[in-house]
Amino acid sequence: MKFLSRVGATALAASLYLQHGIAQMADGTYTDQTSGIKFKTWTQGTETTEASPFTFGLALPGDALTKNANEYLGILRCKIEDAAAPGWCGLSHGQAGQMTNALLLVAWASEGTVYTSFRWATGYTLPGLYTGDAKLTQVSSNVTDTHFELIYRCQNCFSWNQDGTSGSVETTQGFLVLGHAAGSSGLENPTCPDRATFGFHDAGFGQWGAPLEGATSESYAEWAELATTTPETDCEGTGPGDAECTPAPEKVYDYIVVGGGAGGIPVADKLSAAGHSVLLIEKGPPSSGRWGGTMKPKWLEGTNLTRFDVPGLCNQIWVDSAGIACTDTDQMAGCVLGGGTAVNAGLWWKPPASDWDYNFPAGWKSKDVEAAANRVFDRIPGTFKPSADGVLYRREGFDVLSSGLRKSGYKEVVANQSPNEKNGAFAHTHFMFRYGERDGPLATYLVSANNRDNFDLWTGSAVRRAIRAGGKVTGVELECLRDGGYSGEVKISAKGGVIFSAGTFGSAKLLMRSGIGPRDQLEIVAGSKDGETFISRDQWIDLPVGSNLIDHLNTDLILTHPDVVFYDFYEAWTAPNEGDKERYLNNRTGILTQAAPNIGPMVWEEVTPSDGIPRQFQWTARVEGDGRITDSPHAMTLSQYLGRGVVSRGRMTITPGLATAVSEHPYLHNAGDKEAVIAGIKKLQAALNVIPNITWVLPPPTGTVEDYVNGLPVSPSARRSNHWMGTAKLGTDDGREGGTAVVDLDTKVYGTDNLFVVDASIFPGMSTGNPSGMIVIAAEKAAERILALKA
Repeated sequence: MKFLSRVGATALAASLYLQHGIAQMADGTYTDQTSGIKFKTWTQGTETTEASPFTFGLALPGDALTKNANEYLGILRCKIEDAAAPGWCGLSHGQAGQMTNALLLVAWASEGTVYTSFRWATGYTLPGLYTGDAKLTQVSSNVTDTHFELIYRCQNCFSWNQDGTSGSVETTQGFLVLGHAAGSSGLENPTCPDRATFGFHDAGFGQWGAPLEGATSESYAEWAELATTTPETDCEGTGPGDAECTPAPEKVYDYIVVGGGAGGIPVADKLSAAGHSVLLIEKGPPSSGRWGGTMKPKWLEGTNLTRFDVPGLCNQIWVDSAGIACTDTDQMAGCVLGGGTAVNAGLWWKPPASDWDYNFPAGWKSKDVEAAANRVFDRIPGTFKPSADGVLYRREGFDVLSSGLRKSGYKEVVANQSPNEKNGAFAHTHFMFRYGERDGPLATYLVSANNRDNFDLWTGSAVRRAIRAGGKVTGVELECLRDGGYSGEVKISAKGGVIFSAGTFGSAKLLMRSGIGPRDQLEIVAGSKDGETFISRDQWIDLPVGSNLIDHLNTDLILTHPDVVFYDFYEAWTAPNEGDKERYLNNRTGILTQAAPNIGPMVWEEVTPSDGIPRQFQWTARVEGDGRITDSPHAMTLSQYLGRGVVSRGRMTITPGLATAVSEHPYLHNAGDKEAVIAGIKKLQAALNVIPNITWVLPPPTGTVEDYVNGLPVSPSARRSNHWMGTAKLGTDDGREGGTAVVDLDTKVYGTDNLFVVDASIFPGMSTGNPSGMIVIAAEKAAERILALKA
């Protein structure tokens, strides 16, 4: 979690982390009796050090508070859940204890030895090896049936550089924000640290504020001399080898669409329906069983269903994202066929007219996209009763909250029948599900496209860049990233074009690697592994790619009520309720036809702060608390999304390792945005306070809403909704001439003849709610305009 790039050594900063449940860590001291090293320690929970699942301590050089140290002596003590499969634990040294773009240390025990590995993650998936100059030597280690302990020296651990992406922390600030994680299973190749793999952090994770007062010692140099041990390993090499790919077929297409998600699938279908030959390239694997996907729990074996098909398993991505999450961005994104529409909770909204009229220029107003919207919702109508028997299951949470909303004057609507009722309204949740399974573009647009002889689909193949000379694009160059994918080049016909539909981060990255973007970003690409074959500087197109980054700011409230009943969707992965499993498999009925974690009601309202700009909010309620804050089985979380009207913007940039990063978050840079968030929370709390027996957990009942909002971290890891948009903005103000737009009204990239972008990155402003439906509508409209342009 990224809190602040520099965090002052104040008690306030520490108290905020503890107050809002980022991690519950008790600080103390510990002196190792053998070495004499005295550590300042932090222990998870309120247990003793011996009983806690995680303890970390450090000792610093005597002058570390006046001169930045780049090493420390550490102690890790981690719980072993199962002596036969001891799992792992880890530490993030990042500026805010974040997982991505920070030095990670992973440790585990095997056959009485404690092994370690420095790792680096560019996305929310299994971290790869860190190749910088960090060095770990052991002072001592100990393994019991219940815990393992490691005392070590960590050199060059407070600064890092991986493929040009660098960072550091400053001990002179007197305060660090660290992160911890632990997993109970999935450890493979334990005696070969460079090749070891490990499972998801199912045994806990979190960040905490770590004041450094009392952590320094004048004996540091003497203690550091005790670190002399490096465990023997039984492996050679430094990780997996290069992927093996197949040369691409020598076939020419009219259109190549890069990215098989909410934008790419519909536009590929419409172009092929018009008679053009179309290749759709998705760098990830198949998802749904319909398309050859294979990822599934054991209870789905023998069926043609995968984890992506069953709505009740959608939250599994937050438990196990290996092979699914993109590895080249510091945010969570789905790199599988279907993109976000394959992995998300499936919320499916017909957008209000104001989303188009406020955010988009002439030619893209609500009247201009009405026909496209009707076509989309004719094909994917969605439903708020996903079960085949028409019954809504486990609706206790909805019933509790809706009773208060009705009493407070909110209007109940059927959301997609009344899309413009977005102020003082609430509804059941609409999903892109049909017959108890995930529907959406994968089950509609891709099916019709795949039935045509002029359409080809490649999965597991990545595109490096568009091949162009000046403004003319002639094809794409492939990149071998996954075994079995294609490599080489694919050409387009003289009348053809290339459409980037790889998502807000993916399409922006492709543009930059194609020599299109801000000059500072193109210089980074030129200095990367792409440099030798990168397009020459005289052909660069200077456009504001990566600017205008937006996302729904998420602010969570938590309450409890005795009538609310939690359903464990996470347990449904490994040990589903037998009756619920049979109902789903035999009839497509029951709770597993609904998205985890039992979402609803949805609430909408507008708030106009003192700057006079109306802000649109969507509240997404779900029957789920936060175990770091409350363990009540009667908890509900209400997530406030700040949508249309938001003023704050951020920026996405590219790293020397060619991963994307949110270098400037898009949250609460504007005072009116924060004012509206606070007013919106007060308004909803007032509406729900009429419910008997309701208890607020967040905001804390002892403080004010202002205190709560002002004390929350403001960063992607703390406040994102993962509804990223805007990095290739559509508009009439040509970015080459000082404007803000990357693509024109036909979605064609300024300065090119036949390169287009069709996905969430073209959105000028934020949508009211979850954006999947709006993205598909935009793809329908874009295809219409591309075809008209070519005609």
